[in-house]
Parts: sequence; C-alpha cells; structure tokens
Amino acid sequence: MAELEPGTLVDGRYRVISRLGSGGMADVFLAEDLQLGRKVALKLLHRRFAEDPGFVERFRREAQAAAGLQHPNVVSVYDRGEHDGTYYIVMEYLPGRTLKQVIRDEAPLDPIRAIEITIQILKAARFAHRRGVIHRDLKPHNVMVEDDSDHVKVTDFGIARAGASDMTETGSIMGTAQYLSPEQAQGHSVSAPSDLYSVGVVLYELLTGRVPFDAESAVTIALKHVSEAPARPSTLNPAVPPELEQVVLWTLNKDPADRPADADHLIAALEHVKASILSGQSGQRTASFAAVGAAGAVPPTGATRVAPLPPPDLVPETSLPEDTQPPERSRGAGGGRGAWLLVVLVALLIGGGAAVYLLTRPKKVQVPVVVNFQQNVAIAKIDNAGLTYSVVPEPNNAESGIVVGQYPLAGTKVDQNSSVRLVVSSGPGNRPVPPVIGLTKQAAENAIKRAGMKVGSVQMRDYSTTVPLGDALSTVPTAGTSLPIGSSVTLLISLGPPPVKVPSVVGDTEADAKNALSSLNVTVTTSQQASSQTPGTVISQSRTGSVPANSTVNLVIAVAPPMVKVPTVTGDTATAATSALKAAGFTVTQTTTTVTDQSQEGTVVSQSPKAGAQAKKGAAVTIVVGQATTTTTTSTGQSTTTTSTSTTT
Repeated sequence: MAELEPGTLVDGRYRVISRLGSGGMADVFLAEDLQLGRKVALKLLHRRFAEDPGFVERFRREAQAAAGLQHPNVVSVYDRGEHDGTYYIVMEYLPGRTLKQVIRDEAPLDPIRAIEITIQILKAARFAHRRGVIHRDLKPHNVMVEDDSDHVKVTDFGIARAGASDMTETGSIMGTAQYLSPEQAQGHSVSAPSDLYSVGVVLYELLTGRVPFDAESAVTIALKHVSEAPARPSTLNPAVPPELEQVVLWTLNKDPADRPADADHLIAALEHVKASILSGQSGQRTASFAAVGAAGAVPPTGATRVAPLPPPDLVPETSLPEDTQPPERSRGAGGGRGAWLLVVLVALLIGGGAAVYLLTRPKKVQVPVVVNFQQNVAIAKIDNAGLTYSVVPEPNNAESGIVVGQYPLAGTKVDQNSSVRLVVSSGPGNRPVPPVIGLTKQAAENAIKRAGMKVGSVQMRDYSTTVPLGDALSTVPTAGTSLPIGSSVTLLISLGPPPVKVPSVVGDTEADAKNALSSLNVTVTTSQQASSQTPGTVISQSRTGSVPANSTVNLVIAVAPPMVKVPTVTGDTATAATSALKAAGFTVTQTTTTVTDQSQEGTVVSQSPKAGAQAKKGAAVTIVVGQATTTTTTSTGQSTTTTSTSTTT
C-alpha cells in the first residue's frame, strides 16, 4: 500500500491533503493542484505493481482510455506521471457518496429513481463503448452520486482496455465477483453486453438491496453467475413492477446474445418502463420498497437463459449502415463439367431438404402481451395466438387474478402450441411478523418493513432486565403472527431495567452496607472522610429511595482523624495562640487564671495537651490565659477581686 503523508508534494504540483481510499491496484488521495488551485483525486499505483510491466501497462492504459472519455457522466482524467518509483494519474475530485454507500443507506430504491440512476450509468457506458472502451468493472463502488441531485459519474477504468481482447492474465480474472458477467467469470473475451450484464446487477441491487449472486468466496460467486438463475427481483421486493423486472432479467441472461445488443437498447427499454410507471399503466406493486419475499429463481437453477428479449416496442429499431453490403462470395477457378454436375446435385439435395424443412417446420407465433390483464382475458389472448398456458399463483400486492408476469416475455417468437407460463396474483397474502427482540430501534423498524409491513407506532412502556434501554422489546401482534402484507405493527421499545429502591445504610459498617446493596441493580462506590464517628461506618450516602437502575450510590466512610503535633503557644497572646492552633487543625478551649505579673496579662501561661504532644486532628486544646488580679474598694470599704473564666473556640 502506497503511503503519502499529508503535505507531500507529488511531481512539484500536487500537494496531498488526505487519503480517500484504496483499491486492488492503487491508493487514492485527495490533493490540491497548486497550479490550477483546485482539489483533485490522485491515484497512485501500489509499489509492488510498479515493478510489473504488465500492471504498469494496464495503469497506463487506464489513463489513456479515461482521458479520452470527456462526458457528463464520466469522471475526467487530467494528468499522469511518475513519483517515487511508481506511477500516478490525476482525476476529477467528486465529494459525493459512492452508489454503494447510497445502496447501503437507502436501498431498496424507488423504481423511478433506480431507473434514472441506471440510465446515467448506461449513458457513460454507451459513450465509452462507441470509442472501443469496455469498462470491465462496472459496480456501485465505481459510481459517484451527488447527494443533492442524484447526478451520476462513472469512475475507475482501472482494468478497461480498448477493443475486445480477453480478460485472462496467468489464469486470473479481473473485476469484482458479484458484478462479473458469466463470460468474464470464465476468462472469455468481453464486449459491450458484458458491461450491460454488470449494469443489470447494479439495477437489481438498487431495486432489492441485494446482489443476485453472493457467497463467501469469489470462485463460488463466479460459478453462480455461470450456472444459476437469479431470484426474480419481485420476490425480494414486491414493489418492483413486472415490466421493470423483465428488463432486469433480460440483462442477466447467461448468453451475451440474449442480452441487449448495446446500451441504446437497454436505455430505450428503461425509458419505456419509466413512462409506463409514470402514466399509471404499470403493474407496479405498491408494497413497501423494503418488503422481502421468499427467494426463488425463474427459470429453475441451472438454466442458461434468464429471460428472452423484450417485446419489440421496448427496443429501438436498428439497421445496417447504407454502405454495408453482404460479403461477396469468392469464385472458383474452374473444375470441369464433373465438378459442375456435382455442385448442381448437392444444390438439388440441399434445396430439397430445405423445402421439406420449410413445409414441415413448426409455425412461429409471437407471444402476446398479457401482463396487467385479468387471468381470463390473458388466457383468451394466449389461446387466440395458438399457444397453451400454465398458471402459477403468487402472493402479490396487485389485485387478485391479475397477471403480474409471463414467461416467455411478450414479443418473443416461439413455436405454435408452445406453453406460456402466467404468474397470477393471488392477492397480497400473509407473512409472519418478524422477531425483533434485542434489535436496535432502527434495525427493528427495517425488519418490519422488509417483511412487507409498516410500523404503526413506537411505544416505550415496559421495563426489561435483559433488553437495554432503547432497544426493541417486542411487537403487537407478537412475532410469528401471520398478517396480510401491508399491515401495521406496533413496535415496543424497552425502558431498560426497572427502578431500584435504595435503603438508607447510614450508621452501618462499610461491609454491611455493601452487602445490603449488593442484590440491587446499582453500582456502589465509596469515599472516606475523617470523623469522630466510629471508623469504618457509613456517615452519609449519595442516593436513597427509588432511583433508576444502574445508578451509582456513593457511601462516605468514617475514618479516624490523623494525629497532629500540638504547636507551642505558651507565651503567645490569646488571639495568636487561637489562630495557630486552629491552623494546625485543632479546636480551642480558653480559660483564665489570676496572675500577679502584669506582663502575663492576656498571654497563654499554660496549654493542654502540652506543646509537642500528638493529638487527633480536630481535638480540643485548652489554653490558660493570664489575668492580673485587680482589687477594688467599694463605698462600704469592702474590697473585691476578679475571677477566672473559660471559653471554647
């Protein structure tokens, strides 16, 4: 994998901004063209391929082929060159989503939107085909879509090659397995119908959200392309109109000769179907575009033809150019009368055989259009055409008794008395409500829609100890209940575990408190606080009473206050002593005592505990403050003295 750090300058012109992605042959970076001041996509060939002349040549062909394709639906190629031992090309930068991202986010798409996107891809392919370029790797990953307008541009001509040369290289097959044509999967030569097969796969995926063939290994997928018939799109999404389904199956025929001859034919067929849908004449099914039915295949697995050509009014008439003449037979140089007689005899024999064949061959008749007709009317049309029929009932959103499919398709030339299979709607039919328990709300809604039903309402009303808050809990009706397609289903969303009643554990020991809370659906945390209460007991808790499940309850645990050295305050004033003791973490009790030394007035004459002793932080320290004796004489001639007092601060 090539690595270009942001800021790297390629060829003195392209400054790398960031990585956009990586493919099988190259890495793609967002870069700035310093000369033209615009953002570009810079595609850098993997270094391991740069030493392989074959890969280098293919990379060079990509630049040459793509540079000549200037079209509104094709990504432009601006430049190519060499950098640090490998090769690069510079392309138009498109900031939108890939079609694959659109499919992942939004499929199944509305048929009209799917048709319009597909026609744009076909216009790009048609432009390339007319210039002798076959893409060989058409897939949603190589189609960019502008989000605001659905404008489409096809990119990555990485394995394109002018002309119809084969696709094998030492036995390998180039392309992406899910979108390969059968001939490409077998390593045979490819042509325009090969690209149209890939476009058919893309259209199939747009309409159903799935590719027609998938498996764990690319080899298995390739074998399915070659030997299996795909499930009809309508069995995966009943909203696919019958005419559109027939066009899709037409593109997926195994034999290129049974597919559209070119992009023009396929575009014309899709335009015809689009007009039919918009005019209301289509047998379009009205179920949710996400409805999913049981997968099936028509014809049975192993058939080589998926669907014959569509009726003539779906494709444009074609004719040879005016200057095209049948090839002229070369003449012999003689050979004598015997040779001439031999030629005459052979001609007579051939002519006789041809006459017998022409007289005895079955008469060819054209299959009439019977889709969207009532069954009895369709049968009458089949009888009048000299054909037989068989009826296959199938649940469908179309009215019961309406023909929603026919095989062979209308317009096909078949032998007289051939059988036409009529797929007749038996009405919407029933489907079971899907199980949704444990799914996210969005996934549950998608599952209900894929089952052909709609979400009537979403309700959050029940608690659950097993289903997280916000996830699907159940449905009404319950999973497995058989309902008509299109029915409404109520989706019930879990409120999570029920609330928890948390008791008070204040005064309990830490161990007893945790044990009391252990059976509850809460998380217990602890913190410590110095306290005069018994160490190891709970002195407070953060939550009590009814609390949401999974809440956190914090317990504050008492611990003994730390031992602190009592400072010396003897000789200090009462005020200074009090401040010093409080700063050390003590409370202060103050008393006074009578002193005769006037210098001790207001100063601490003693303290308890003594200075330097260890005491618990917060404990009380008593200071004794000196108070001089004062004698006063009353008017009666008696004398009085002051007495000591005690205060605590």
